[in-house]
Amino acid sequence: MNDTALQALISAFPDPVLLADSEGFVIAANPPAIDLFGVRIRGAQLRAHLRQPEVSAMLERVLAGSDGESANFHSHGAQAEAIWQVTARRMDGRRTVITLRDISDLEAASAQRRDFVANVSHELRSPLTVLAGFVETLQGPAGDDPQARAEFLGIMAEQASRMTGLVADLLSLSRVESVEKIRPRSAVALDSVIRATLAALRPQIENAGLTVTCDLPDLPEIPGDYDQLVQVYHNLIENALKYGASGGRVEITGQHLATMPGYDSAVLRISIRDYGEGIEPIYLPRLTERFYRVDKARSRDSGGTGLGLAIVKHILGRHRGRLVIQSQPGQGARFDTILPCS
Repeated sequence: MNDTALQALISAFPDPVLLADSEGFVIAANPPAIDLFGVRIRGAQLRAHLRQPEVSAMLERVLAGSDGESANFHSHGAQAEAIWQVTARRMDGRRTVITLRDISDLEAASAQRRDFVANVSHELRSPLTVLAGFVETLQGPAGDDPQARAEFLGIMAEQASRMTGLVADLLSLSRVESVEKIRPRSAVALDSVIRATLAALRPQIENAGLTVTCDLPDLPEIPGDYDQLVQVYHNLIENALKYGASGGRVEITGQHLATMPGYDSAVLRISIRDYGEGIEPIYLPRLTERFYRVDKARSRDSGGTGLGLAIVKHILGRHRGRLVIQSQPGQGARFDTILPCS
């Protein structure tokens, strides 16, 4: 097959494909490869454009006679870094075909899985270590000390409750993810959801000594999953009670908006505003990450698992909605949920 025919063939591939001669000079490139490397890739030395050590060593082996090998190549674009799996195979004695496949999403998913396992292990290890230490102590010198026994059993109960909460949130997150692509269609009244949530949280509100005001006008029903939406507002209002207690009050307001950028229909915006310490803007983009905490010690002391906002984000995603967070240090925080009406 001549070079012209090969050029026509590789042009049909959606991934970047290069054809190099026996010296490593590019003799053909398809449009995706030109988009990646620029038009000057034709006639250029392949090693000059794939200069990372592992890729260069792999190309040297293939050009020297190896049948085919792969290596990862990291490219740095204007928006983000991409990871490409570069595969080189000899076609005949004088030509080598090089394909590049974008595996950025696969690598990101793999990294997320590793981080998730590490985070879960870390979150469980701490209370388990505490429980094991106190069990050993109670089996030994503190076994006959009623005061120590009562104190230790109280701490053990707190740690067991912490693990129970973590497992419950993990199961909840798993359930949400399993149906995330299935949009719910039942009619749900958000004012009923929020009032039921406030009733369930009444003891916490009273214990915190907070004033909670609720201004929800006559809002239309929206398509949704009632139980999941209860979970959304339970998590958000509970966060406001925990981290905004110093402000003395929490405000919940609702609006029916005819238009909203990014939506083809009207939306409901529910805002939950506290007047606590607030959050540095630099931390806001990461708040919905799993296990991310701005103040780790304070979050654990208040019983937080670090999964609440991640669950909120996934539930809102299933409802084709989104979460908007605004905050400044010393000015409290505002969490807005945006949900389409149809």
